[in-house]
Amino acid sequence: MAVILSIETSTPTSSIALHEDGKLISSQHIHVDKSHAEYLTLSIKNLLETSEFSMKSVNALAVSKGPGSYTGLRIGTSTAKGICYALDVPLIAINTLEAMAYGMAKLLYEDVLLCPMIDARRMEVFCTVTNKELSIIENTSAKIIDIDSYSNLLSKHKMIFFGNGAMKCSTTLSHQKNAIFISGISPSAEHIGELAWHEYQQNHFENVAYFEPYYLKDFVAKKPSVNKLV
Repeated sequence: MAVILSIETSTPTSSIALHEDGKLISSQHIHVDKSHAEYLTLSIKNLLETSEFSMKSVNALAVSKGPGSYTGLRIGTSTAKGICYALDVPLIAINTLEAMAYGMAKLLYEDVLLCPMIDARRMEVFCTVTNKELSIIENTSAKIIDIDSYSNLLSKHKMIFFGNGAMKCSTTLSHQKNAIFISGISPSAEHIGELAWHEYQQNHFENVAYFEPYYLKDFVAKKPSVNKLV
């Protein structure tokens, strides 16, 4: 028996999940913008208590490794590392976009391509392209979307675009008849945990001391706004 606690913090909202041998026990989705630092550890404690599991029963931690929000990924990773050290359990890292594609593929019957997108500001997104069997068509990258983006793929295949970066690209790509946009889809710790179970069975673990999130882009701090009194 293996109990895996999963943490997903790659976007402004977050989620956690508890799986036993790959079967979902319980999950919580925290729909509060930029709530990671304030609610994450408290939510983990609550999730375990309501599921009637103790922290000591956790056999591994799974974390959404990115790409995504720099701050969110940093908080999720540091929380996961802290629990790994405290419990002496392994760390499993799952690509955020691949987990999103996995979740979407479970809902589909039609043979389409999947393009999960996470907002990377302006017209840039973090994205990947897979088929319904989750084979990688285009590797994870940071891409600026224009009217010619994905034109080769869209000329031959229907593509589903989803995630918090997809809707801002809908106007740019709407001229492509095979482009389908689905709103309201966020990364989920439930899918992180399901994929982590496969990694756990193969002993695919991270080095807890040296693991870093997959930021994909360098962090650029915003300049604080200054209100001058005249």
